[in-house]
Order: sequence, then structure tokens, then C-alpha cells
Amino acid sequence: MDEDIIETNEDKNSGTKSTDKIINATLITGASSGIGLELAKVFAREGHNLVLVARSEETLKELKAHLEEEWDVEVKIIIQDLKYYNAPTLIFDEVKRSRINVNILVNNAGFGNHGKFSDTDLETELEMIQVNITALTHLTKLFLKDMIAYNNGRILNVASTAAFQPGPLMAVYYATKAYVLSFSEALAEELRDTKIRVTTLCPGPTATNFSKAANVQDTKIFGSKIPTGKEVAEYGYNALVTEKRVAIYGFKNKLLAQSNRFIPRKTVTRMVKKLHDTK
Repeated sequence: MDEDIIETNEDKNSGTKSTDKIINATLITGASSGIGLELAKVFAREGHNLVLVARSEETLKELKAHLEEEWDVEVKIIIQDLKYYNAPTLIFDEVKRSRINVNILVNNAGFGNHGKFSDTDLETELEMIQVNITALTHLTKLFLKDMIAYNNGRILNVASTAAFQPGPLMAVYYATKAYVLSFSEALAEELRDTKIRVTTLCPGPTATNFSKAANVQDTKIFGSKIPTGKEVAEYGYNALVTEKRVAIYGFKNKLLAQSNRFIPRKTVTRMVKKLHDTK
């Protein structure tokens, strides 16, 4: 999409060629598995240098070696857990030290859990809010400043079809994704007159390790044939390239997302609850 190297002002003023250039790269959070891992593969295939962020050092090292060998791109890995409030600042500082300009930010990291809110673990849900909402907002704030300075950049925020209605038995998760969608659409409009574009990817149930981690693998919503993480990642990348603001994967998911327009909200909420009941 963009040039790989940015020439610094010092280089321009001196007329000399510096060996210490600033490299453009795509930063992807939650890159060690699921949709994030597949997005890393797609971006690498399309020639993007990468900054991959996740908790699993060994997995990221293996992914880095594979992508660099397969696609001849530069890959930097950063081991951070976004449940910690200072993780976005540490990530940003490391990127700056490495003379990398993040011209594409992919906020993919996130997780959910299943059960009645009165029974679920508070600490888990506070960490979910930190990862799904606070870290996403913080990273966007930090990296958007440089995008505005260069008047160039793209942001892909991964929400969910959960963003479009309340989710009994996954109340906090659904609420976090509603925030991501609302925030991203508002930001897209604020940036409409710039060359910065914001896309919100809204997948439905996907064949990744999310369902096991969230303990929803035995619920009705995961009972039918569902797409792979690779299919969703390809769709998300194309949505970013074509500058879609909201990209909902799958015809059935698009219908579900619009159901609030035609069906009373209370009825939709009851339907979602039934989907989250165990089989």
C-alpha cells in the first residue's frame, strides 16, 4: 500500500543517504493465534513489514522465522500482555526505539468468557475490558499521532457481530465489542477529510481457539459450519484495502447484525441468549 521506507528530514536537508532509515510496518496485536496469526500471514504475503505483538514468545519467534523466509519481509516481535495498563506505552516506546513507523495498526487482540454475569469471575472481566477496550483505545491514540503527522495510515479494529446487540451469557464481551464498533465508526468520520482510514472487521463465530478459551465451544452459536480464521483474515485485509468502514463477514452474520432494525430489541436479546445456551 505504501512505501517501505520514510526519508527523515535530516536526510532531505543534508542531501545524504542515511543507513538508519525509518521503516514502515504493520503492527498486529494478538498475532500468535487465530485471526491475528492469519492476518500476519496475509500482510506478509502482500509485502508488509510487520510488528507482531502477543504473549507467546516461542510462537512469535517461530512465526517471525517463517514469514521472513517465506515472504522476504522484516518482522519484529514484541512480547507484551495487553491486560497490563502500561503495555501499550511499552509497545509504542519499543517501536520508536526500533525506528519503525506504524502506518497500519491492527487492533486484533481480545477475548471473551461465557456464563451469567452474577457467576462469572470479576478479575477476568476487568482484564477483558482492559484488553478489548482500554488497550485498543490507548494504542490507537499513540499511533494515530504519527499517522496524522504524515497524513497517511490505516487502522483495522477487530470487533465482532456481537457489537450489534446485547449478549446474555456473554454480557461483558458483547459490550466491549459494541464499544469497538462505536469508537471506530466515530473515528472514521473524524478522519474523513484526511488520508487515514479506519475499518472495523466484524466476524461472527470463527474456527479459532477463541471458542475454547471463552468456553463457548459447546453452545448452539458454534454448532453450525463456521469459517476459518484464514477466510476471515483475507476478508478483513480486503476490507482494509478497499477502505470499508464496517466489514461484516458472511451473509447470515450481516442479517443478524441488522436484525435490530426489524425485530424488537427484547426479542433479539432473547434469541442471542438461546444461541449461547449449551447444546
